[in-house]
Amino acid sequence: MNDLRLEQIWVYLSASPLLHLFATLLAFIVATVINRWAGGTPLLHPVIVTIALLIGFLLLTGTDYPTYFQGAQFLHFLLGPATVALAIPLYDHRERVRRMLWPILIGTISGVATAVVSALGIAMALGANTETVLSLAPKSVTSPIAMGIAEKLGGIPSLTAGLVLITGVVGCIVGPWIFRMTRITDPTVQGYSMGLAAHGFGTAYCFASIGAVAGAFSGLAMGISGLITAFLLPPLVHLFGL
Repeated sequence: MNDLRLEQIWVYLSASPLLHLFATLLAFIVATVINRWAGGTPLLHPVIVTIALLIGFLLLTGTDYPTYFQGAQFLHFLLGPATVALAIPLYDHRERVRRMLWPILIGTISGVATAVVSALGIAMALGANTETVLSLAPKSVTSPIAMGIAEKLGGIPSLTAGLVLITGVVGCIVGPWIFRMTRITDPTVQGYSMGLAAHGFGTAYCFASIGAVAGAFSGLAMGISGLITAFLLPPLVHLFGL
């Protein structure tokens, strides 16, 4: 009787789109607590832990992705406004941005070109197929932009999303170590480097661990690199004969 009641309750809950929204928020809260217990290590970044918890939840309940996404799509919608909202702290440091405009532009173009050429070159040298190469090319920009670019180029957006997550985690692990080795302490440089190399993950790290100035410049790098990648990537892909 109890099993029957539990099954009836689950059928009722699974029919509600709010279930998967609640599950996503709960998973992120749990992931944040786990990350704090682990001392804030990037290896247990809240986003990565949340993904693992949600995968386990979907497998356990036998829920397919379209059903889950129907309930959690509100969070997907908020990705755009959240990215635009990064302009708010940047506005407070607009004078510094104006003074560093040329170094920012030159650095962004160099960083984007290096990320794309190295990804394409290594993937092709290791014998990856065309779809994989095209999915890998925009890995260094934030997920919404990277997935859109991959789709237009003929890549696999879902694979690109996973590669973006891996890139962000690696950037958060390696970035602070490089800053210590090179003795870079300027939050402007740290923030811009993290945003350029680790996009949203790096921006979140900067706000949480370095400061508002680093977070603002990380958000700037993430936005500009996404824009430049959208324009620079197609001709580079054509240059590689893809």
